[in-house]
Amino acid sequence: MNNRRNFIKNMALGVGALTVSGVQGATGFPMEDSQQGGSNSGTILVKGKVTSKGKPLNQVSVSDGYSVIQTNAKGEFSFEANPKSEFVFISLPSGYQIPQLDNGSANLFLTLDKTKTNRSYNFELTPSKQKDDNHSFVVLADPQIQKPDEAQMFLDQTIPDVIKTTKELDPQIFGIGCGDLVWDRHDLFASYNKGIQETQIPFFQVFGNHDADLGKRSDETSTNTFEDMYGPTYYSFNKGKAHYVVMDDVFFIGKGKEYIGYLSEDQLEWLVQDLQYVKPGSLVILAMHIPSYTGHFLRNPESNSLGAMVSNREHLYEILADYDAHILSGHTHFNENIQIKPNIFEHCHGTVCGAWWSGPICVDGTPSGYGVYQVKGNELSWYYKATDQDKDFQFRVYEPSQAENLMGNWAVNIWNWDPEWKAHYYQDGLKMGALTKVRALDPLSVELHSGPQLPVRRKWVEPSLTDHMFVFNPSEDAKEIKVEVVDRFGQVFTQTFNRS
Repeated sequence: MNNRRNFIKNMALGVGALTVSGVQGATGFPMEDSQQGGSNSGTILVKGKVTSKGKPLNQVSVSDGYSVIQTNAKGEFSFEANPKSEFVFISLPSGYQIPQLDNGSANLFLTLDKTKTNRSYNFELTPSKQKDDNHSFVVLADPQIQKPDEAQMFLDQTIPDVIKTTKELDPQIFGIGCGDLVWDRHDLFASYNKGIQETQIPFFQVFGNHDADLGKRSDETSTNTFEDMYGPTYYSFNKGKAHYVVMDDVFFIGKGKEYIGYLSEDQLEWLVQDLQYVKPGSLVILAMHIPSYTGHFLRNPESNSLGAMVSNREHLYEILADYDAHILSGHTHFNENIQIKPNIFEHCHGTVCGAWWSGPICVDGTPSGYGVYQVKGNELSWYYKATDQDKDFQFRVYEPSQAENLMGNWAVNIWNWDPEWKAHYYQDGLKMGALTKVRALDPLSVELHSGPQLPVRRKWVEPSLTDHMFVFNPSEDAKEIKVEVVDRFGQVFTQTFNRS
C-alpha cells in the first residue's frame, strides 16, 4: 500500500482461424513428428510453412523474437533460433482471420521446443470473410482488477458496454488489452479472460506492470505467467493497410515491485527487422502499457518520471521516423493525446477502472471507459467511449457553483482533447468566443478524490492536474448558455443550459 500511495503522490498516476502443428505449449496443439535429441545449448533450427487452404503464402513475416524473416514462394521458412527464444510466431498478414486461444486472446504463436534441434512449425490461416481495409478496434487500458467484486464490476459494467459498442462497428473488429489486466492477482486473470471471451472478438494483450510475476530477480523472468497465458510480450500483425505492433516497455529492476519505462535492445532491434518489411509511409499502430511520453511532468515538475514514461523513447521515435505512427498506451489513469512528432501521435487512455474502481471517473475527471478506433484504408479515426454513457458524451460542464477551484468561472473538461479540436460558447444564441484552456483540477475529481478519507475505496487516490480543462465567463443576465465542442474529425457535441 505504501508503494502505491507513494506512486500516486509522486506521479499522480497512479476462434478457430489457425491450425498449427508444432510444439505442445500455451497453444495446446499437438507436436509434429520431428528429429529427436538436442539440448538447450545446441543450435535450434526452426523451419516450417505458412499456408491457407493448403496453398503456400509468400512474404509472411516469421520471428522468434530476435530474427525476422519472410516465407518464400513455397510458403517455407527456416532459421536458427536465438538460445533465449521461447516462441515462434508470425506477423498475421492482412486478409486473414485472427486466430484465438481458448481464453479469447489472439494466437499467432507456437512454443519453441528446445529439446529438439530440428523440427517444423507450420501455420495454416483462414481467409477473412470480408475485406479488412476498413476495420475497427477497441482499447481497454487498465482493467486492474484486484478484488472479486472489482472483477464482477468489470464483467457487469465494462463488458456489456464493450459488447454494445462493438456491435455498432465494422464486423472486422478486434480488441487490445493495454496492460494491467489485473492488479497483482493472477487468480483474477480468469475473470478478465471470461470478460474477453464474452465480447466474442479476438483480443491482443499487452503486458503491464501489475501483470508481472513479482519478486523475480530480473526483468527477464517477470513475464512467465503472462507468457504462459497469452504468448510473447512483443509481436506484430496486419489488418488492411495498417501494421500493428505490441511491445513490452515495463522493465523490472529486481527490487520489490520497482520498474522503469524502458524498451530493451532486443525489442528495438526486433522492431527494426519487423518494420523492414513494412512500406515507408504506412500506418503503424504500436501498443504498449507505459506511455512513451506524458505531459504529467510539465504539470508536476517535482515528480519522478522513471516509472511513468519510456526513458529511451527517442530511439523508438527514430525507428518510427518513416511511418505514420500512433502509439497506444495506458498506465497513468488519465486521458491524454499528444503530438509527439509530426508523424507520431500518442494516445494515453483513460482507464476501464477509472481511479482504481473507486468511482465513475479517473483522477483527471475522464470517465471510466475505453478507446474506440476505426481504420479506413490509410486513415485512422478515434473517440473515447465512457462506460454506461452515450458515445456523444465527450465533455462535462461545471457551473460556477460546482467549480469553486476555478474562481467563479464556468468550466469544461474535454477529456479527449487535442489541438485539432475546437470549443466555443454561446449565450442567447450568439457565438461569443472560444473557451480558454487552463491547467487545473477537475471539479468532480476534487469532490470525489480530495483528502485523506476520500475516496473510501482507495483513500490514497488524489485529483491530478490536467491540460484538458477550459473556462469561460458568460454574462450574468444570459438566459441560455450553450457549449459547443468539435473534434478533429468534425463531429459536433453540444450541451445547453437555460437560466430563468
